[in-house]
Amino acid sequence: MATKKTENEKKFKREIPEEAREHYRKARQEMSEAIKGLLPEGFLEHRRAARKEMMLAVRSMLDKAIEKMEEKA
Repeated sequence: MATKKTENEKKFKREIPEEAREHYRKARQEMSEAIKGLLPEGFLEHRRAARKEMMLAVRSMLDKAIEKMEEKA
């Protein structure tokens, strides 16, 4: 799958001019800033903390699953 992505990235860079890609990056950045302005203060910090907690929960579940596998082996 990583190879497919690399091939697609190469194709994208080959077919889309650098100037167009740069405009897209700037537009994406401006849109991101505009959306941040609409969100309440502190929202992004709370979202980041919630995302971290979810990842820690998944890691905990994976660790437990690995422990169980090792116990059976």
